[in-house]
Amino acid sequence: MDKWRIKKGDTVQVIAGKDKGKRGEILSVERDARRVVVKDVNVVTRHEKPSMTSAGGLVKKEKSIHASNVMLIDSSDDKPTRVGFKVVDGKKVRFSKRTGALIG
Repeated sequence: MDKWRIKKGDTVQVIAGKDKGKRGEILSVERDARRVVVKDVNVVTRHEKPSMTSAGGLVKKEKSIHASNVMLIDSSDDKPTRVGFKVVDGKKVRFSKRTGALIG
C-alpha cells in the first residue's frame, strides 16, 4: 500500500500539465487510480441532459489529475513542499520538508 502524502481538504499547487502553477483545494481522492480532483483545475465543459434534478445544458466541472502532478502548499511560508512522516507522541503525523512544520 502506498503512502498518501496529500488528502482531501489540503491546498495544493499543480506542478505539471496544462494547469501548471494553479492552486486549489483537493475535493476528492481516488486512491485506487492515484488521482485527485482539485477545485478550479482541469475544468471541462460537458453537455448535460435535462432531468428531474437539473436543468441541463452546458455544465463545467473538474476532472481528476494524477496525484504526482500536485504538491502540497506549506501553510507557514505559502510555498510548495515535499511531505515527510514522523511519530510524535505515538501518532504518525505529516510534516513539511521545507520548514519542518507539522501539517494538520
